[in-house]
Amino acid sequence: MKDTSTKGKSERDFPHKSPSPQFFERRTYNRRVSDRKIFYKSNAKKITILIPCHNEERGIGKVIDGVPVRQLSRLGLTTEIIVVDNDCSDGTDRIARKKGVKVVSEKKKGKGNAIRTGFKSVSGDTDYVVMLDGDNTYKSEEIPRLIEPLENNFCDVILGSRLEGRTKHYSLSLSHRLVNWSLTFFIRRFYLVNTTDTCTGYFAWKKKVIDDLAPHLKSDGFAIEVEMVTKMARLGYHIYSVPITYDKREGESKLSPCLDGIKIMLMLVRNLAWRP
Repeated sequence: MKDTSTKGKSERDFPHKSPSPQFFERRTYNRRVSDRKIFYKSNAKKITILIPCHNEERGIGKVIDGVPVRQLSRLGLTTEIIVVDNDCSDGTDRIARKKGVKVVSEKKKGKGNAIRTGFKSVSGDTDYVVMLDGDNTYKSEEIPRLIEPLENNFCDVILGSRLEGRTKHYSLSLSHRLVNWSLTFFIRRFYLVNTTDTCTGYFAWKKKVIDDLAPHLKSDGFAIEVEMVTKMARLGYHIYSVPITYDKREGESKLSPCLDGIKIMLMLVRNLAWRP
């Protein structure tokens, strides 16, 4: 009499039978993982994240740690983080290097100088560029929110808007809100830019915008953000805003409200006549 026992045999010994759910699930999962790896390898896009810093040792580590590398990877996006050391005299560069990110140096003080150096450091294989401050006021966890409209070809540039977003711990005073509202009205009225926060430090661009914009930038200080917005408008790029979280900064502010406010207003007026 023949032994009909199936003990010790696998599904492969019975090709005419349907595999068990556990066996089928395991094979399907392995195949999907393989397909996903192939897709990422051949179709992955790259984001370069720029973080200009001047003495931001209290916040830079949190900003770097907050970058959602795994989430971006699942979306088919690779990341490179570049910290621009703008003549720091604290431990900003040491902390950044310890985190394993690229650090470039710009000895001339001023946010505009740091940003232009950052733009020069962006590699040619980059598809999107994101910029945020190193003081942890802007949340790097929200980078996917800024990238999504660019990925869908909705626009060329995204500004992170504090005024239509969520501000924490009285991080944006009433006086700053009033000034920003006034400047934003000016930009919307005379430059026809559909933004709700002119003085934000949270940007996302398609790489082609940076290539086109960078040679035209002249500001060495905080007027750089307004210069970028106005000149991108004159270059014909589509600019929109998304709401973001804005928190109380880590460390001391480097902004001089009166002096920098005057420079920003002069930049707005001067660029009305600017053409590429």
